[in-house]
Amino acid sequence: MAELLRKPEELNKVLQEIIEKIGTERPVKESDIDKLPYLQAVVKETLRLHPAAALLLPHKAQNDIEVLGYTVPKDSQVFVNAWVIGRDPKSWVRPLEFLPERFIESSVDYKGRDFEYIAFGAGRRICPGMPLAIRMVNLMLASIIQPFSWKLPKGMAPEN
Repeated sequence: MAELLRKPEELNKVLQEIIEKIGTERPVKESDIDKLPYLQAVVKETLRLHPAAALLLPHKAQNDIEVLGYTVPKDSQVFVNAWVIGRDPKSWVRPLEFLPERFIESSVDYKGRDFEYIAFGAGRRICPGMPLAIRMVNLMLASIIQPFSWKLPKGMAPEN
């Protein structure tokens, strides 16, 4: 919500999508989420910028190995920094900006196959709660956007 409140035009796009596809006569249901691609893009973009666990996937080096010119000694504990990966300018255009549109036509997803986006980890150690988390975050976000008129307090600017 903080990202959407900083960009009211994005918040309005989500609200309009919900009104057009679901309406306001009934609450959003879990089965409605597939009809809301922009809402899903907002969640993906939020998780790119704000991963739930910034340091993911602890590993122990099985052998001495060189990575990008650095030697990682055998038995060293190594962590993957999802926060930095989600802001890497080699992978993302305007990486520090909240741009949900980047996920509208993109095949990049949080399911652990796209290593530039590992909000829930990857491979055998991917978060087992990911499917439930994604369903619930999308549903909860839609459920609080649909019935309320969200805006910043009087006098507060989005950059603050």
